[in-house]
Order: sequence, then structure tokens, then C-alpha cells
Amino acid sequence: MAKEKIRKKLGIDIDGTVTDPATFVPYLNRAFNKNLTLNDITRYHLPPLLGVTDDEFWAWMKKHEEEIYARAPVADSAKDVLHELAGRHRLIYITARPPHLESVTRQWFKRYGLPYHHIELVGSHDKVEQAKQHGVELFLEDRLETANAMAEELDIPVILFNTPYNRGTAHRLIHRVHNWPEAKQKLTLLLDS
Repeated sequence: MAKEKIRKKLGIDIDGTVTDPATFVPYLNRAFNKNLTLNDITRYHLPPLLGVTDDEFWAWMKKHEEEIYARAPVADSAKDVLHELAGRHRLIYITARPPHLESVTRQWFKRYGLPYHHIELVGSHDKVEQAKQHGVELFLEDRLETANAMAEELDIPVILFNTPYNRGTAHRLIHRVHNWPEAKQKLTLLLDS
């Protein structure tokens, strides 16, 4: 009898990782009278880029977040790769989305037919404690600061999806990729080693 391969617990961010990183751009352009592309989003903290205060930005975000998250397109190839992974590993989504968006988030997963074993809405970018509680062994992320914290504090590999807003020095356990097919290749190497 063949021995079944050990399943790993994979931590996965949602926004900018499973969703297309450019999801917010059209909303920002309309709301703040801009003509931005994803390449113009060179920082994660958006208010200075938009010429508004933090309070103004978060008031706008609170008003529109449910619509944006409900309509967010899935990143190219993410669905196929996630289905392959779900057959062999436990998929634990840990997102900075606030807990009151749990229903819209679960509906989004159902709408797009995305697999999951658990979804945790943390309400902040401090995801390390949740990843630790779930025994996550590898994390997929788009925010550099979160990726560095995961690698440093949990001593686990992190796959970081390259975007214009996450340039900077990355921890030695961080592996940058450009898309989900590259992530799949990197995951195969990291999980089989």
C-alpha cells in the first residue's frame, strides 16, 4: 500500500494574492479622480498617493469595501492552482479583511468555486498569531511587511507575489513570484524538499 503524502497547512492571503492585485485601481480612479494603473501603486499605504488623509481614505473604504470585495476578480490561474493544492494540502486563508465581511467573503469563494478549508478574517495585517495558531507551514502573500513578519517570526517559507507596491528588502525565506503558475512551481520545490 502506497504511503499517502503528508498534507501541509498552507496560509494564504486573499486580497492581492488570490484576487487580482489591480482590483482596487478602477474604484480609486473613480472616487479620487485619478488615472492610475497598478504600476502607479508603488506603496501599500494609499492615502499619500491619492492626496487624501488616512481618515478620508478609511471613510471611503468603509463605505465601499463590501462592493469591492464582492466583485473582486480572481487572479489569473489562481483557481486552477488552488484546486490542485486543495487535493493535497490544507488551505487556510488568513486575511486582513474585517470580521464583519465574513459573509461577503464566503459568498465570493462560493461564487468563484474556490476551495478552502478555513477562512480567518483578522481585521489587521498582523496575521502571524493566526498563522501560528493554525500551524501554517508556508504562507502566500502580497504585502512585503506581512511576508517579512511571517518569515522572521515563524521561520517558514513565504511566497510573495511581486507587485509595484511590495518592492524592498525581503527576508531570506521569502520567494518572489510573478503569477500563480510560478507560485505552483515554487510550492512544488519547497514542499517536496
